Amino acid sequence: MLVLFAHPRPDRSEVNLPLFETAQNVQGVTAVDLYARYPDFSIDVDSEQAQLIAHDVVVFQHPLYWYSAPSIMKEWQDLVLEHGFAYGLHGKALHGKTFMNAITAGAMSEAYSTEGMNHADLRSLLAPFEKTADLCGMRYLAPFVMYGAGRAQEDNRLDIHRNGYDDLLKALVADRLDLDKATHASVLTDVLDDFILKGEVV
Repeated sequence: MLVLFAHPRPDRSEVNLPLFETAQNVQGVTAVDLYARYPDFSIDVDSEQAQLIAHDVVVFQHPLYWYSAPSIMKEWQDLVLEHGFAYGLHGKALHGKTFMNAITAGAMSEAYSTEGMNHADLRSLLAPFEKTADLCGMRYLAPFVMYGAGRAQEDNRLDIHRNGYDDLLKALVADRLDLDKATHASVLTDVLDDFILKGEVV
């Protein structure tokens, strides 16, 4: 599994950096800090494409910035997911792989509903990522999200969320996540146990 992490100010990150550290410690996960790898945004397209080919699951881990991701993640998509590789008549390199967002959001969950402040649920706001996955022939899973991230430490929610992220990544590595169920969910957070398969996977 490949976790691509994007946060322009990790020194000020109270949640995303600890989550990235969690990902780094999961066996079977390749965890990459895009801003650290490409401080000048000179993305090595061939290297990134080879890395995608080598992994079956891709996770974009990032804060929700303006209903999207930090800028380097958009640059990465623009350059790496090129025609003839990720999509198009001969662009089949990512077909059958799994993709999802692991994000932090500043507002609480009630803000992400048709009646809430954003007038849309979170998955609807992440539609560009889902449509990118569709175009590339990938399965898009519901996002794993921490709402109210700015108060996570104060509210003693960080360790619980880190443990959930650890469980999610380990389940994906071990092929113990119910992908069909996770594909149709709104979010994976708080009900993660419902998506993790129990017993032996054959």
